[in-house]
Amino acid sequence: MFIGISDRVAPVLSKLRLFTQEVIIPNEMRYEAELSRERWKEPHVMSEMKAKARSEGLSKLFLHSFSEVEYAHLAEAMGMSEIAAEVFNCAAPDSGNMSLLAHYGNTVQQEQWLQPLVQGEARSGFAMTESAVASSDVSNIATSAKKDGHFWIINGEKSWVSGAGDPNCRFLITLCVTNQNKEQSIFIVPMSSLGVKTTRMNSIFGYDNAPHGHAQIQFNNVKIPTENIVGREGQGLEIAQDRLGSGRVHQCMRSIGAAERALKLMVERSTSRFAFGKPLSELGGNVDVIANSRIEIEMSRLMALKAAYQIDSLGMKKSLPEIAQMKVAVPNMALSVIDRAIQMYGGMGLSEDTPLAKMWASHRALRLSDGPDEVHRELIARIEIGSHQ
Repeated sequence: MFIGISDRVAPVLSKLRLFTQEVIIPNEMRYEAELSRERWKEPHVMSEMKAKARSEGLSKLFLHSFSEVEYAHLAEAMGMSEIAAEVFNCAAPDSGNMSLLAHYGNTVQQEQWLQPLVQGEARSGFAMTESAVASSDVSNIATSAKKDGHFWIINGEKSWVSGAGDPNCRFLITLCVTNQNKEQSIFIVPMSSLGVKTTRMNSIFGYDNAPHGHAQIQFNNVKIPTENIVGREGQGLEIAQDRLGSGRVHQCMRSIGAAERALKLMVERSTSRFAFGKPLSELGGNVDVIANSRIEIEMSRLMALKAAYQIDSLGMKKSLPEIAQMKVAVPNMALSVIDRAIQMYGGMGLSEDTPLAKMWASHRALRLSDGPDEVHRELIARIEIGSHQ
């Protein structure tokens, strides 16, 4: 099993890491400052960074012919900054929607909807979760799509629609029930459609994730052409699982990148801050805190890379146990490392003076997004029990 950095991806990875350190991280504070003045508009500095990334050949990485393992290494490097993936046009939900349309969309859909995403000319959203039901059980999904001649009529309400707050969000990839057997299908729903109404923007621990956000959206007799169905009718769950599977690897590898940054900040603080005549690194068992963080990051990386390798070699369906194990372990590890870094910084770690508080909030959310821990543990246990019977 090869999970190292291949010769093909090594030069791209080196360039991406350098770009992140020299361009993105130094501009994070400027990004936040511009965003504070106009919450729901892309900051000018983001446009500048995207243009520079394109000129450096660091855009559209998600649709290159990289293997899952190769792209996983790139995703980790992007995780060093909360905004890096967007700069490289590899951020969720666009990355998952690009993959979905590339694999399941027809030629017309790819030209009309995929190409603007690839070129960075548009953004998109993903609408699956519903606040009225436990959406971790997909059979609960109630938003319906019914045929009416040459149109589908969609009714229902979706919550936590990531990306929908962006003023450049042109369409939503939407999961709906399409027949009496409660089979689901995937649709492209233009944001401009009559009957699409954003009722509110949800926040995560007070963070609104502007300018992209997480929206609550009502679909009131929304009429879309029949050709806006992706794949075939009843294929929605298969398509969604395929989209979410590789996306979970990418999310977890970005979490490992975030944990690496938190550990770096932790070490810098522990060696430069003094109390009781000693650096913090020599007080209160902090050497163990630092050592344990390094050990846990290394173990988590191997777990995530194994899941990526399984997808490459065996396919998505046979990799579900490894993906589930990774999805439980990695966000919990990242949270622990980030929390330790916050503790090392004291009150400063709770404020906007470091990226740690926002990192903690986004990675705490990851234990629920793309399936809560409990759902993944149930799958892991069921497979483990079955293997011993």
